[in-house]
Amino acid sequence: MLLAVLSGFLVAIAAPWLYQSLQDRAGWVLALLPAALTVYFATFLPQVMAGEAVVIHYDWVPGLEINLSFLVDGLSLLFALLISLIGTFIVLYASAYLKGDEYLPRFYVLILAFMAAMLGLVLSDNLITLFVFWELTSITSYMLIGHNHEDKEARKCALQGLLVTVGGGLALLAGLILMAGVAGSFSLHEILNSGDVLRDSHLYLPILILVLAGCFTKSAQVPFHFWLPNAMAAPTPVSAYLHSATMVKAGVYLMARLNPSLGGTELWMTILPIVGALTMFTGAYLAVRSTGIKRVLAYSTVMALGTLTMLVGIGTETAMIAFACFLMAHSLYKGALFMVAGAVDHEAGTKDVTKLGGLRRKMPVTATFAAIAALSLAGIPPLFGFVAKELMFESVLEAGGLALFLSVLAIASAVLVIAVAAIVAIRPFWGRLKETPKKPHEAPLPMLLGPIVLASLSLFFGVLVFIPDTLLVQATVLAVYGEPVEFYLSLWHGINAPLLMSLASLLLGALLFLNWDRVRGAMGKLDWLYDRGPEAGYFKVMDGLVWTADWQTRVLQNGYLRNYILTIVLTTVGLVGYALFSRYDVSMVAFGEIRLHEYAVAGLLVASALFACLTHSRLGAVASAGVFGFAIALIFILFSAPDLGITQILVETLTVILLILVLFRLPGFINFSSPGARLRDAAVALSLGGLITLLILATVEHQFHPPISEWLIERSVPEAYGRNIVNVILVDYRALDTLGEIFVLGLAAIGVYAMIKFKAEDRVKDEREC
Repeated sequence: MLLAVLSGFLVAIAAPWLYQSLQDRAGWVLALLPAALTVYFATFLPQVMAGEAVVIHYDWVPGLEINLSFLVDGLSLLFALLISLIGTFIVLYASAYLKGDEYLPRFYVLILAFMAAMLGLVLSDNLITLFVFWELTSITSYMLIGHNHEDKEARKCALQGLLVTVGGGLALLAGLILMAGVAGSFSLHEILNSGDVLRDSHLYLPILILVLAGCFTKSAQVPFHFWLPNAMAAPTPVSAYLHSATMVKAGVYLMARLNPSLGGTELWMTILPIVGALTMFTGAYLAVRSTGIKRVLAYSTVMALGTLTMLVGIGTETAMIAFACFLMAHSLYKGALFMVAGAVDHEAGTKDVTKLGGLRRKMPVTATFAAIAALSLAGIPPLFGFVAKELMFESVLEAGGLALFLSVLAIASAVLVIAVAAIVAIRPFWGRLKETPKKPHEAPLPMLLGPIVLASLSLFFGVLVFIPDTLLVQATVLAVYGEPVEFYLSLWHGINAPLLMSLASLLLGALLFLNWDRVRGAMGKLDWLYDRGPEAGYFKVMDGLVWTADWQTRVLQNGYLRNYILTIVLTTVGLVGYALFSRYDVSMVAFGEIRLHEYAVAGLLVASALFACLTHSRLGAVASAGVFGFAIALIFILFSAPDLGITQILVETLTVILLILVLFRLPGFINFSSPGARLRDAAVALSLGGLITLLILATVEHQFHPPISEWLIERSVPEAYGRNIVNVILVDYRALDTLGEIFVLGLAAIGVYAMIKFKAEDRVKDEREC
């Protein structure tokens, strides 16, 4: 399992060399990896169909409970099969779509790395490793979206997707850590059995908010939906893989995965259905408003993600069945339709459906399988999408107090999606043949294999609906719902409310498609509202970040060391001082008995420090700094630390001599600061000095833990064989630290010796030349 998950990274390393050797055939060879992974994951079907959850464990950082452990149940296996199966066709598709692209080797590296990251994400049983793979999907998708890095728009869209998803990822990390703390484990299969503990915890609300923030940003839920359609700036293979079947479903996957432990509460069953339904309708509405075929499909993906979120939130048995079916159906028809869109753009030279028509004469195979996939998108029998749509309608009718709200949005979205399916399948391929930038013809075989297989599976699973039911749907529902659910899938359940809702949406959707141009023109009147939507807010936030960066650079990072020191000191005094005075009774600090000679040493310290600050002579300042250092050495000697005192004397003597040699030729100090600035600096210095004094006195007076000195004394002789405890600490307990210091001093000595030697050699050479 570990090799299967990480194999994508390993093969990605070799991809450029394979391409260099095999050229156009490299895609066929690289596609063998996801094909083999599909077969490997299929071997888990018997166990998963029997209701088992397979946990495979590898130690990674056991001391921190971070392990490479994997959980294979119905949900993770369904995702793994979709990722590897669709990945096979994406690699083949890209070999033809990007043929001749100078960055194709890099694309292979990134797409395989992304596939491995997605497999790691959906199969991880450890929360930390799940998050690591989660962020890897964001990074690799960022580079894939920006494949055409010379295009400013592609770079901007890639950065937007990265910032939105990584921002949510940081919130998710906090939520996962809190969750692990409450559940007492980082293992997912243990957390799934700790639902009551999590739901009863006082941290449930922050955990829920943080986890949903990560899931909503990743899966483009309102108001974060804007980044996904903009990611269509990527090449079509990227769009088909990342933003239809895999990455954007990562958030949906995590919500479904955590449903047994976080779901079932009033908050969960309110937030998710409402946000999901609003996303569903928003995506469908914006899809009808668009004319670019990829953008139309992207917004319909937003619709699907909202539908899946809504179903997870409803949480009934029917909703979980609908979730499993809709997840599978969407992955099949949307992957096929994106590849069809790329084929049309590749062969006709335009993505604008208003400029396309009659392509069925030139691209009959593409038109046929586009129609099949679009029928599944529209939810027309006998396609598998029809089964999913019927179950979705049944689920919203069972949603309790939200039933009316969700039903209205579900019907409205279904009407819009039927129009979208017709726009994608009819406008480009039917009617009169229109003039296009390129002379259209059928796409090559590698670009057709994906649409043919995925669209055929949509039809196959719809006609023989018992096959997906038996293989995966039952096990997926068990994983998401948390309990066994008895049901069977069927194309016909008689005349009922969901069927009537389907018929009504079909008629209204057909009517909308027939009047699409007029409706789209009417929608244009709301552009002012769209221009003030969440994406506009994103750009305002980015402008605010730039303004903040400019301000802090101008005020804080302005190149003056004095300002840096002043800022650091004031921040330290403010934060540490607040903690000290709010949590400790400073008035109880005892200064103890101070003897006369100690007053004399303290006075010497203060006098030398003041003289160094006030004198205009550089030599006087150096001399007073030396007096200060010798006074500290005297303190060490008085308080039984002669070794430190000797070291201090040697360092101070050397420092003073070196400073005098360097500075005695320089002129006196000049007053650049105003009296007010000097008073300010004095006040800040006194504040820091006073704070440090109080901290030391408070620390000496109040013992929070037993002193470590007793432990060192007890073990110095029997374990380290040394009576000099300081030496034992340096040589044994701090061995690596001391070794590092010796290494640094050794390098410095070698450098000094080298400079002296080279200088002597140069002098001898000069004398010889003379």
